Amino acid sequence: MKKILLASACLFALAAPASAADLAARPYTKAPVAVASVYNWTGFYLGIVGGGAWQNASDVQMKGGFVGGTAGYNWQTGNVVFGIEADGAWADASDSVTILGVDFKSKTEAMGTVRGRIGYAVNNVLFYGTGGYAWVDNKITASALGVSISDSKWHSGWTVGAGVEAFFAPQWSVKGEYLFRSLGGETYFSGIGAPFPTGTLEYHTVQVGVNYHFGAPVVAKY
Repeated sequence: MKKILLASACLFALAAPASAADLAARPYTKAPVAVASVYNWTGFYLGIVGGGAWQNASDVQMKGGFVGGTAGYNWQTGNVVFGIEADGAWADASDSVTILGVDFKSKTEAMGTVRGRIGYAVNNVLFYGTGGYAWVDNKITASALGVSISDSKWHSGWTVGAGVEAFFAPQWSVKGEYLFRSLGGETYFSGIGAPFPTGTLEYHTVQVGVNYHFGAPVVAKY
């Protein structure tokens, strides 16, 4: 028994320095540094947009929906993002009224805007205000005694609103916005000697859209 204990003690004494030397020789490895994703809003984008439009007029109250496309470009400095955006959409917003036995139907068949945007980005979320030029393509149809005539006019004006946009994937974002559009009046049927002037067209619109951003909007930050 004494010989066994003596042999074990000798083996332990020889192994201890070797183990210590092995531990000292191993290199020290730091834990991996966490990587944060920082979104860069600068760049060109294309998208689709759709929503609803309605009027609060006292006589004709056109309402309906629209769907179309969007193109724009953003510049970012710090948390401030500014840019320009244009959109155009097919629309179906209409209403009818009868005047002196004649039925008039007013229908907006297309609408769009060219706007500036400025906002504040909180990483992948952008809060912004917007405003600029607005237009609609509107048609009025007059019907009486089984006879109908139509005339289309382009109304120009201005728009202002606000929205929020957020990246949900590295190059994809979704947005929602409200716009108030004020379009100047036009005179219909003047070419046939029966002028029918309209007042200002005022639309409220709520729209949502999905945009694809070209380039690499996600920047890794260590």
